[in-house]
Amino acid sequence: MKKRSVGFAMTILIIGNLVAVLSDALIKTMGKDAAIFQFVFFRQLSAVIILLPFCLTATKQSFLIGLKWHFVRAHVWLLGAVFMVISLSTLPLATANAIFYAAPLIMLPLAMIIYGEKLSRYSIAAGIIGFAGVLVIVRPTDISWAAFGALVVALTIAINNLFIRKLPTQQSVAQTLLLTNLIGMPASLILALLENKPWDWSPLITASGSSALILIYAATCVVAYRAVESNKIASAEYSGLIGAVIVGYLLFNEVPDTTTLIGTVMIIAPLLWLAKVERKQHKKDSIQAIAVNE
Repeated sequence: MKKRSVGFAMTILIIGNLVAVLSDALIKTMGKDAAIFQFVFFRQLSAVIILLPFCLTATKQSFLIGLKWHFVRAHVWLLGAVFMVISLSTLPLATANAIFYAAPLIMLPLAMIIYGEKLSRYSIAAGIIGFAGVLVIVRPTDISWAAFGALVVALTIAINNLFIRKLPTQQSVAQTLLLTNLIGMPASLILALLENKPWDWSPLITASGSSALILIYAATCVVAYRAVESNKIASAEYSGLIGAVIVGYLLFNEVPDTTTLIGTVMIIAPLLWLAKVERKQHKKDSIQAIAVNE
């Protein structure tokens, strides 16, 4: 894949996270009584239908490459999707998203363990301050099942993003997303049947809209994390929190209080600071490279 700048990868992630908030809003409209596993199955089914036309020209052999990692990511993604529906149906949109955005902090130590990435003091500081902002927003006096579910979502997002680099680079983004959903469908269908609720196709439209939006987010993650080391851009995941606050207010009348706003600033400010630091470092490295070549 063509080498991209840190700024490009962070911009892509910011766009993806803002789009993901709209997907979360659609899930939230389902309410607490929705058949969770049916809804998750509908999301996967609609995703496969959306992606299939983009993969028709691919060879059959290309789909067989890296199936082990596709299998792992598919079921991690399925786990996250189930807990996402649970948490969004109970928690305010901004609160749920604040917990989801613990994912970048989780990614930092995992990246060091799995890939041996070196964490700069800037990345560590941005992650710690950002997570402190998450805690300020959530004010965790006790951990509810919904909050625990949101933490599971954060963990699955972190794992899936890190495992992107295990996937074959010769596969297109559409192929990657198609396999993630297709391989997970048998498990989600079994869960939907075991759920023992009347089969209802009416949520399919909502599921399709949510699926289309989350596919855009997933595609931005594939592009960004294939292009740049995760510790350099992970903090960009926090950007969607502003969108969650705005959408929560406009659609669900969830008015953020002063503490929520303070926590949001604590999350966004390190992101802007880290981007500035990385730009300076990139410029410095470019100047040094030019000097060495001369």
